[in-house]
Amino acid sequence: MKKTVVINVVGLTKRLIGEHTPFIKRFLDEGQSTTIKPIIPAVTCSMQSTYLTGKMPAEHGIVGNGWYFKEEHEVKFWRQSNSLVQADKIWDVLKNEAENFTCANHFWWYNMYSNADYSITPRPNYLADGRKIPDAYSYPPELRDELQDALGTFPLFSFWGPKTSIKSSQWIADGAILMDKKYDPTLTLIYLPHLDYNIQKYGLDFSKISKDLNEIDQVVKQLVTYYNQQETNIILLSEYGITDVNNPIHPNRILRSKGYLNVRIERGLELLDAGASKAFAVSDHQVSHIYLNDQSLKDELVEVFKTVKGIEKVLVDDDIKKHQLDHERCGDIVLVADKDSWFTYYFWLDDAKAPDYARMVDIHKKPGYDPVELTTNPKDPFVMPKIVFKLLKKKLGFRTVLDVIPLDAMLIKGSHGRIPESEEDYPIFATNSKVKLKENIEATEATEVFKLIFDSVIE
Repeated sequence: MKKTVVINVVGLTKRLIGEHTPFIKRFLDEGQSTTIKPIIPAVTCSMQSTYLTGKMPAEHGIVGNGWYFKEEHEVKFWRQSNSLVQADKIWDVLKNEAENFTCANHFWWYNMYSNADYSITPRPNYLADGRKIPDAYSYPPELRDELQDALGTFPLFSFWGPKTSIKSSQWIADGAILMDKKYDPTLTLIYLPHLDYNIQKYGLDFSKISKDLNEIDQVVKQLVTYYNQQETNIILLSEYGITDVNNPIHPNRILRSKGYLNVRIERGLELLDAGASKAFAVSDHQVSHIYLNDQSLKDELVEVFKTVKGIEKVLVDDDIKKHQLDHERCGDIVLVADKDSWFTYYFWLDDAKAPDYARMVDIHKKPGYDPVELTTNPKDPFVMPKIVFKLLKKKLGFRTVLDVIPLDAMLIKGSHGRIPESEEDYPIFATNSKVKLKENIEATEATEVFKLIFDSVIE
């Protein structure tokens, strides 16, 4: 078996590779590369699960970054148990090929309780007094302490939220090298999320994202230089390409206006009551799942959503099956945005009644994905001093909430989830290995990535 590393540079596309990414450009030029045709939805959890299983969501069950858990009548995003992926992963298959095969999963999703030999993933401590303390979960357990002793506590607030920076991807890269030196796994999976942040905030505005491109280029250079010294097959890939958007769509508000979505009132604020609603949306970037507790509404709602500006496709039944999304977790109707649009989770009609979590970074309470968590109010010159003051109060033991996230979806300028018009915006696959890429094809199918990784290891 051949030692292999898969470096997942989130959001990397041909359009982004150039003067601001000289090392990545040289890696592509010196090796072989292809683009990857995204699936629907082209979001983190679904794309990663397809890469690691060689299956589509209809089989592996990951229909998005979150979905409606029908038994609990709750929407949940960013779960971490690997048991949610209902198909064998590449490490399961490779373990059957050779007894001495080992795998390290460094921050790819659904990281907990898998059969990978070594793993680490973000796992904050949620304390009884309301504080959220940065931390990580690892297997074996002592790996977490060894990495944080060497590198400092995992920089959670640089990993997501308005203070995101290269620090989290740099920590992940440094940790992967330390993990490799200790365990020398056959296959290592590394997740570098840095480009995900400012491209969602600013879109493809190179005057604002060139610094981010240069920063991730340096991290990739560090990793490739190290693994080249280990005579490693190196695969550089991404999950999706982020494209410009300017039109947020609010499907939950549409459903509420029809009287089909219910809320409950707590302390004068509104919360989505999914179990009591006839219909509601679980929005995830440019794809939104519409779940029906009243199936008689399907035909009516299909016609309603076909008239909404910015919705390109309204998928039901055979259309859902055609995209291989026909899993019990999938919505009864699936909306796909056009190239200029994306879907919010917003369900309130009056910002004064928005739930408290709406103004916070709270990925687990929100019944949908919220990229606005990457921003603060650009019209408030005192927002950063407010954040510092609130953090100081928390450190001193006072209860306070970091309610600094605006409720303005127009702040988001980049999104993903649909299949882009241009192959320049497809995710990429590049390698220094001798694996055979298919010739005379426009793009490699996402399910083929599994075999390319497999072939790289058993070379």
